[in-house]
Amino acid sequence: MESPHGAAVAAEDLGLEGPRGRVFRNVTFSAEPGALVAIEGPSGSGRTCLLLALTGRMRTTEGHARTGGLRLPTQAAAVRGITALGPVPGVSELDPAFTVAEHLNERALLQGRYGASLRTLLRPRAERRAAAGARIDRALEAAGLDLATLPKSGRTSVRDLERLEALRLSVALALIGEPRLLAVDDTDLKLSDAERDRAWALLRSVADSGTTVLAVCSEAPEGTLVVRTAPVTEEPTTDEETGDA
Repeated sequence: MESPHGAAVAAEDLGLEGPRGRVFRNVTFSAEPGALVAIEGPSGSGRTCLLLALTGRMRTTEGHARTGGLRLPTQAAAVRGITALGPVPGVSELDPAFTVAEHLNERALLQGRYGASLRTLLRPRAERRAAAGARIDRALEAAGLDLATLPKSGRTSVRDLERLEALRLSVALALIGEPRLLAVDDTDLKLSDAERDRAWALLRSVADSGTTVLAVCSEAPEGTLVVRTAPVTEEPTTDEETGDA
């Protein structure tokens, strides 16, 4: 059954073949709303492409998938409307020249302008501004990013953020739109063991709040539904900590 918030995700024999050959193949799994799904595999095994495909941002060539009850790839536009990307290199990267506050205000402005109902748009400007501020505050809290701890608070430049802080900011930006599914690439890239634990704790808390999370990684932690991609000469597998899925 679909959750009013989180989005169930399922794939059956999902595959993608591009101009340079097969990217991934035979991906089969099923995740309930609010699940934390780790897409695990070596670099070059199609992890990011699978992430983008399941969020309606890349068209597959084989098999079927559903996100939030919407069929992929035929309903990709609708899937994009209920999902949001955290950091994905080359797709949704932070602008190093922006400050943290500039990123947050821009995203809240865009959400208020393009993601709001007509009734909301007709509200007085002061109400809309207060609503935008509330969205930012909720997103920052969910992402565990306290602006007061940054060197210059909201005026801190993105280029001055630590890797984990940048991840939290990217997650906060994605959550401003209150998506049913959050997708994060390179979750454990360039993180120490302690930072990696905190990053996964963040994503687990987002999932526990009801939002489904897909996270690309090189090594999945315990307690996640694991979808493994592999070089095209091997078969992808799906595991869960409780056993094979």
